[in-house]
Amino acid sequence: MHPQYSSNLIDSFVPNEVGPRGMQPNRARHFILQSLLAALFGATGTLPVIASPLQLPAIVVPASQERHVGKVIFVELVTPDLAAAQRFYAGLFGWTFRDIHADDITYAEASLDGHPVAGLIHRDVPAGKHRQSAWLSFIAVSDVDKAKTIALQHGAKVLFEPHNIPDRGREAVFADPQGAVFAVLDSSSGDPPDILAAPGEWIWSSLITTDPDTDAAFYQALFDYEVYELPSDEGTGRLMLSAGNYARASANPLPANKPDVHPHWINFVHVDDAAMMTKKVAALGGRVLVEARTEPQGGKVAIVADPQGAVFGLLEWPGTDGKEVTK
Repeated sequence: MHPQYSSNLIDSFVPNEVGPRGMQPNRARHFILQSLLAALFGATGTLPVIASPLQLPAIVVPASQERHVGKVIFVELVTPDLAAAQRFYAGLFGWTFRDIHADDITYAEASLDGHPVAGLIHRDVPAGKHRQSAWLSFIAVSDVDKAKTIALQHGAKVLFEPHNIPDRGREAVFADPQGAVFAVLDSSSGDPPDILAAPGEWIWSSLITTDPDTDAAFYQALFDYEVYELPSDEGTGRLMLSAGNYARASANPLPANKPDVHPHWINFVHVDDAAMMTKKVAALGGRVLVEARTEPQGGKVAIVADPQGAVFGLLEWPGTDGKEVTK
C-alpha cells in the first residue's frame, strides 16, 4: 500500500461513532492456506494442509530496500466467486489479473499499471453456509517471530503460525485482543514507498474496534506506534497510529447502533471522485453502505461492498503528495 499522509486526516469512516478517550503518544504464505480461508470466513475445525506450496509473487517490483514497520503494505481478498470479483474490481479500478494455481487453490494477482496492488483467493462456500468474503490487511514487520511473541504477550491469538513463502517473505496471521483479524509480513522484496497512492491504489486503513484505547496500546506494543488523539465534529477524539513520522492508520470505536458488527480492519482505495465511484460500485453490482461525504479536513469518504460482500472504503483526497506527521 502506497501513501500515508499527515495527521490532518481525521477519519469518521463509520457512522455514529463515539470518540475514544485520549492517550499519550508514548505508549504477513506458505502457511496452511485453507486455514487462512477458514478464518476469514469464520469456519471451525482442522483443515488439511495443501499438498504443494502456492508460489506467490513479490509485493514490490522491482525489489527495494525500504522498510516501514507498522505500514499496511498489502491486502488480500478471500472470495467465493473469483471471476466475479475480478470483473468487479477491473471495472471499478482498472485492475488487471494474473491467475496462479496450486492443486485446487486459485490465487489471482491484481495489478495496476504493472504494480501489484492486491491478491484474490478463491474459496468455495459449503452448501447451506453464508460467509461473507473479506479483505485481509498485511502490516509490515522486521521480525515475524518476534511479532508473534509480543502479540501473544498482549492478548492476541495466533491464527496461522509464522511461515516462509517463496518470493513473498515471512508472514503470520493474528486476531487482536478485540478479535480483529490482521496479518504481519516481513516482505522479502521490501516495502512500498511512502508516496501518495495513485487512484486505484490503497491509501488508508482504519481499525474499527470495541475499545480503541486498549487496541491502540496493543498495536503500539507490536509496531512501536506513536498514538495521538484526533478531534472530531462531535468534540471527542479518535486515535491516529503513526510510525516512521507518517500516519499509518486510525483506531475508531464501533458504532453503538450496530451491535452485530465485530471489530475489523477496513482499507480505503484512493479515488478521484468518491460520489461518482459509489454510483459505479452500484452499477457493477456492489452496494453502497455509507454514501460519499465530505470530511472536516477536506476530501470525501464512502464505504462500499463488492457483490460478494467484501467491505472496503473509497477516499477522495485533495492532497498532491504524502505528508509527514506534525508532532
